[in-house]
Amino acid sequence: MSAIGGVWRRDGAPRAADTCSRIMAAQAVYGPHASNQRASEDVALGRRLYRLLPEDRFDSQPLIGDRGVIMVADVRLDNRAELSKGLSLGDDAAARLCDAALLLAAWEKLGEDCFGRLAGVYAFAVWEPLKQRLVLARDPFGQRPLHYHRSHDGFAFASMPVGLQAVAAAPAAPDAAYLASFLALTPERGPRSFYRDIERVEPGTCLTVTATAATARRHWPPERRAMPAVRRRDVVDDARASLDAAVSAQLRAVSDPLGTHLSSGWDSAAVTATAARLLAPQGKRIVAFTATPGADDASSAPNGRHCDEGALAALLAARYDGIDHVLIPSQGRSPLDDVDIDADLAGAPLLNPCNQVWLNDINRSARAMGVSVILTGDFGNMTLTYSGEDGLADLAFQHRWWSWLRHAAALARRGSLRWRGVLALSFERCGPAWLWAALRRLNGQWIAPAGAYSPLRPDVWTATPHELPGRAPTGLARRVAALTRFDPGSYYKAVLARWGIDLRNPLADQRVADACLGAPWEAYVADGRPRSLARFVLADRVPGEILDSPTRGYQAVDWPVGLTAARAELAAELDRLEHCPPAAALLDIPRLRRLTTQWPAGRFGSEAVRTEYRLALLRGVTTGRFIRRMLGGNR
Repeated sequence: MSAIGGVWRRDGAPRAADTCSRIMAAQAVYGPHASNQRASEDVALGRRLYRLLPEDRFDSQPLIGDRGVIMVADVRLDNRAELSKGLSLGDDAAARLCDAALLLAAWEKLGEDCFGRLAGVYAFAVWEPLKQRLVLARDPFGQRPLHYHRSHDGFAFASMPVGLQAVAAAPAAPDAAYLASFLALTPERGPRSFYRDIERVEPGTCLTVTATAATARRHWPPERRAMPAVRRRDVVDDARASLDAAVSAQLRAVSDPLGTHLSSGWDSAAVTATAARLLAPQGKRIVAFTATPGADDASSAPNGRHCDEGALAALLAARYDGIDHVLIPSQGRSPLDDVDIDADLAGAPLLNPCNQVWLNDINRSARAMGVSVILTGDFGNMTLTYSGEDGLADLAFQHRWWSWLRHAAALARRGSLRWRGVLALSFERCGPAWLWAALRRLNGQWIAPAGAYSPLRPDVWTATPHELPGRAPTGLARRVAALTRFDPGSYYKAVLARWGIDLRNPLADQRVADACLGAPWEAYVADGRPRSLARFVLADRVPGEILDSPTRGYQAVDWPVGLTAARAELAAELDRLEHCPPAAALLDIPRLRRLTTQWPAGRFGSEAVRTEYRLALLRGVTTGRFIRRMLGGNR
């Protein structure tokens, strides 16, 4: 993993090298092992290296290709052999290429058509002097960050915002509209960032910069057509093969032991079990980390959820000799304990400070055990383990009533859904918001009052676009929207910088996504069982007790303990935020202050209380604190 940066000066001043040096120096924590840059009078590109892969010993970026093309890349390619073969590179030659060099070879041969050939994670920049253009791009799910700044005299880019803040024209100042969208849980769409005058290359996007314009185009997702009806066995085999390939590729350069997140859910179980099967012949071990509550306080968990995921996770760990199962019990830490260092390194406020507590507990333990790579199961619920139930709405929209009735009856007959749930899932995407809310209530779901989960001032909430979840026009569009609603790249960088841990996510592999998004909808609800595709794929590796569990796990169930411990600090922070104009202009401080004084002791099990305290209060205070520190307050 590398930090990259560069500048294209268009004012005639020969200061590109100096500006690039400042950009790279500001990102030293993200690439401590090597630094280099190449510069002409008006263009300079640089990279700082964090060595994680065997081929990193060949990394001499910035790389120069034919016709003077220069590339810097933050990249891990997960299909090196396939890509090398497609580029007609011999095995010996490919073995001596770092991933960035292989990416440059693909770019020079295929140009922007290379995106369909890449599997892995990347953010890169290419300067093409003959065309006088700079091209920046990111992987489909944004697992590597890339930001940029435009001004009258040039264009600068960097992996992290802090790199661009080293450029005098890009001060550290909050983008109020983007922060408001973040607090309204609006999907991260468009190029804006948390910083005024600093923009993002969006995930799955290619940005072409010329002397007169900057033009973005999506390279993922392409137009998708579901597979025609095929045998169930073929669909299952394709999904299983993509899972095995993704996990296998992400085991590259893993020292012993490998770490994984292991909850009681299907996603982490799929990744951990697959890794154990692949590593068993090599005698390598896996440390599977499971966060557990300090006290099994079921009163704060939603209905249908279990609080302690340790027992089910232990069943999977016991199935494989190579897994060492490590329980990480909650220490009741305040969610404010680590919020400053995590937000500073990510250059972004934390989306879920409660979960960050147990994630940091796992990272702390992993580092002490010498784990440098952790596999996660993020994104799985929209790829491999997608439930399929909301495909009923597609059948209703298409007026395929016989097919709708057949699948609805099968789901109801097996007990997967009640008929009221069938109706809600089938028709909630059509009609006005009140109908959506009414159908959800019919299905027994609590509907938060408008803005209850948001800490925004009423006037800001009213002026901020926000969308209802699940309102995409088709099931496929909803899945793609969910996969791209959150930009995680900066957070992965922060974990590496702080803990020395490389987070890798096989279920966000493009091959897994393509196989699962293209599978026929019926494969996900076969025999009236939601998530049936994953059930068939995982039957050979995940215990039935996990696949048949009637309840789902609930992470950080004892979050009220840490939040209560932070009560005085929350109140003190609100006092400071009241005197921070940008934060006070966004946050409904009187409401947040009222929440700190009217503490709901013993009532955290209420969905309304969880919404106000876990979402509105904690996210509001931590985001306000991020704004205040951005402006230099108490750093």
